[in-house]
Amino acid sequence: MPPSHTRNTAALTLLLLATTACTAAEHEPTPTPHSPPVSRQARQLRLPLDAYAPSVAETHLVEDAQDILIRRCMKDRGMDWKSLPPVDAQDAEPPNLRRYGADEAEALRNGYSPSPEAPSVVRRNRAWDAREALPAEVQRAAYGPSGEGGCLKTAQHQLVGDTPPLDFHAFNQLTGTALENSRRTPEVRNALHRWHTCMAKAGYDYPDPYAAAGDKRWKTAEPAPAELATARADVTCQKSTQLVKVWAAAETRVQHRLIRQHTDRLHEVKARKDRWLAAARRVLSHEG
Repeated sequence: MPPSHTRNTAALTLLLLATTACTAAEHEPTPTPHSPPVSRQARQLRLPLDAYAPSVAETHLVEDAQDILIRRCMKDRGMDWKSLPPVDAQDAEPPNLRRYGADEAEALRNGYSPSPEAPSVVRRNRAWDAREALPAEVQRAAYGPSGEGGCLKTAQHQLVGDTPPLDFHAFNQLTGTALENSRRTPEVRNALHRWHTCMAKAGYDYPDPYAAAGDKRWKTAEPAPAELATARADVTCQKSTQLVKVWAAAETRVQHRLIRQHTDRLHEVKARKDRWLAAARRVLSHEG
């Protein structure tokens, strides 16, 4: 059984955040050749705790390095191993997309539906799916009976020795706490009140952007006109009240405080992440 891959890793990284915020509607858009871009604001939004969890691109880097070592191990066992196709840099989703509500670029084109996956992301995900359909003999050689052994275990030991896996728990715990604590600050409460007033003037009654995005009426295969209109009003009110700017500034202060309070634990998390990434870069540089 293949191990959890990037889609599951990203979900794990944002699990607590998504549970708290409930910002994404339950649409499953069909991939299109040209995925709608996210806003510049989403691309540029960085928070202090981001340094302690691998980005999507960094996760791909570790996977690619492991793949090289797995391929060598499988060759020694007389089996082929097909590498994962790369994801284009511009196709990696920003770490804080939809953190404070809908993204402007997505909302204007898709309502509260996430953007369709870009072609390079679709190709990589399909390659992961194909591994789940490999013959049982190949899967056992690659992953062992448990899904964590075989050539995968060999590759990980070659990569980082006995260094433990990346620690997502600490990140998820603290980033969820930071989001909730920042939401209760006076400046964010005021910004949310202004947003609510702005939406009310446009004819919508939602307490915050999460409620707007999570409206059960949006559980449709395609965004309806009412959803698109609501999403457009939402991001217009976000801009007029500077909600994202105010909230990000408040959360940045909260995250810095949490980092100071958990210095030892986060130092270990960061050291572990850096060791994995440095090892992966060495393998990839030698391969190149």
